[in-house]
Amino acid sequence: MQPEYSFVIPVYNRPDEIRELLESMRKLISIRSFEVVIIEDGSSVRSDKIVRQFSEDLNISYYYKSNSGPGDSRNFGMKKAKADYFLILDSDVILPENYLKEVHSSLSENYCDCFGGPDAAHPSFSNIQKAIDYTMTSFFTTGGIRGDRRGAKGFQPRSFNMGISREAFEESRGFGQIHPGEDPDLSLRLKKSGFKICLIPEAKVFHKRRIDWDKFYMQVKKFGLVRPILNKWHPGSGKITYWFPGLFIMGFIFSCIMASLGIWFFTGCYLIYFLIIGIDAAIKNKSIYIGLLAIRAVFVQFSGYGFGFLISAFKIGILNQRPQEAFPQLFFKKQVSEKTKI
Repeated sequence: MQPEYSFVIPVYNRPDEIRELLESMRKLISIRSFEVVIIEDGSSVRSDKIVRQFSEDLNISYYYKSNSGPGDSRNFGMKKAKADYFLILDSDVILPENYLKEVHSSLSENYCDCFGGPDAAHPSFSNIQKAIDYTMTSFFTTGGIRGDRRGAKGFQPRSFNMGISREAFEESRGFGQIHPGEDPDLSLRLKKSGFKICLIPEAKVFHKRRIDWDKFYMQVKKFGLVRPILNKWHPGSGKITYWFPGLFIMGFIFSCIMASLGIWFFTGCYLIYFLIIGIDAAIKNKSIYIGLLAIRAVFVQFSGYGFGFLISAFKIGILNQRPQEAFPQLFFKKQVSEKTKI
């Protein structure tokens, strides 16, 4: 029997995360049929042994191929998948028991060709992960639009929790070779083609994100580097809010200079903002320590994204450099060769 949904999950050197994700899939509350397609993207630490442990409980297939990036790996998996609707996840998520039930219920009432859902922190996550989750989802940092109905207009699903119909995939040819940024690029192309995109706030996942500050900084810096490229590829998609982190960090530097001259007003404004962040994060997580970590997470997020955005805006927008030449580290070369299937 053809499954109604195909979970498509690329993985790169993260077998322990795949184990946790598959464990959560065992507990899904749903009468809907589904399959799981795992694509090992050239990992040196493979997940095949762990996948075999779940083969009796889940309709699961595993493919090992050469490294070509997460976007191309998702495309590879969707070509192998059997259902007409694909549910794309990152390997570092855990599914709530009602995930598939919420997805199916929403699509049955309001069908869309591509959807995205929010993420949240699981109680088992580390304090740093919870602080990072706060800064990526809070009203005081991102406007609270990630997974909030207020941000549904112009919503661009992210591939850690995303659905796409077979029809939309085949017409769009799926994800491009840029990473990160392959998911908003696909969303914008689908919108131009007339496909319906929606947000399903109830279809949340628990997303681990990065587990230390250096990795988080590099991740958000890449997000900043990518956005001017997407703005150039998709005229009219740019928003003034994309400039806010860069303006924030420039303002912070200016406030430090003014403080050295004995003018403390601007520094005081930043201190008030960080105080609000710390209190709000502490209340939401019921931890003063996480509140303090959230202050650091906000600074890392804004500085990484802000510097990345400003650098890219200068090279792409002013110098008019080709993205692949300005930032070759953001692009994968397509070189898929299937080696193993379970």
